Amino acid sequence: MQVDISWQGNVHFVASNESGHQVLMDGPPDSGGQDKGCRPMELMLMGLGGCTAFDVVEILRKGRQQIDHVEISLNAKRADTVPAVFEEIAIHFIISGTGVDEGRVNRAIALTAEKYCSASIMLESAGVAISHTFEIKGSN
Repeated sequence: MQVDISWQGNVHFVASNESGHQVLMDGPPDSGGQDKGCRPMELMLMGLGGCTAFDVVEILRKGRQQIDHVEISLNAKRADTVPAVFEEIAIHFIISGTGVDEGRVNRAIALTAEKYCSASIMLESAGVAISHTFEIKGSN
């Protein structure tokens, strides 16, 4: 896996991956940023969310759960001092579908947290406290 970062001036950067996809990054206005992209730490949180979402959807689909919609909200607390690392992250899943089994959702979340989501496991091994909650809604 390779990612390249290209400085665009001030504190604005473009990240490109091997597939040619790009992500814009920018710093806060008090550091010269112009709100042209996400902050790098926001991207880390988004990566964690994407990683765990991928796992949970795949596990539930393989378990023949009829899911129609999945949303995940991540709320992070950072240290007050530099480096402002993540200290706690709360992940909340909202899963919609027909006849979705609570036990299977709970198991899917446990599997992503403990076995499959590299981002989550890496952050927890660095001391970040990650919690998971979920709710199930019927189909819309």
